Amino acid sequence: MALNKPYTDIPGTTIFDAEQSRKGYWLNQFCMSLMKAANRTRFKSDERAYLAEWPMTEEQRQAVLARDLNWCIRTGGNIYFLAKIGATDGKSFQQMAGSMTGMTEEEYRDMMIAGGRSVEGNRRVGEDGDAQAHRQPQGRAGRDQGA
Repeated sequence: MALNKPYTDIPGTTIFDAEQSRKGYWLNQFCMSLMKAANRTRFKSDERAYLAEWPMTEEQRQAVLARDLNWCIRTGGNIYFLAKIGATDGKSFQQMAGSMTGMTEEEYRDMMIAGGRSVEGNRRVGEDGDAQAHRQPQGRAGRDQGA
């Protein structure tokens, strides 16, 4: 029996629920492997070969190679695991979050200090707020919806 998920029409929101956890299991395990220096070195020396060692989907591998964190999340990645990729690349969490919103690190920081994004226009998919998929750098609304 499918669970009712009333949160699926909130723009820019992917809830890491049991379904997402199952979908992203190997992607997240790969990310956790990056906690070891030897694995980070192997990954950075030949990313494609290291990713091939993990039974992830090709889409997940492409999302990692593109460093498209929004895409990684849609394919089951959890941001706390994905942060290991950013750390491997020398990125701060703030830089990563900025990249997910199409902002520079400074723009993202300033937005958060000012209280974050307004909920106006961002309560449901299809409104005209700045968090809507068609306003996001990796958003491309057609690709994001239902992926």
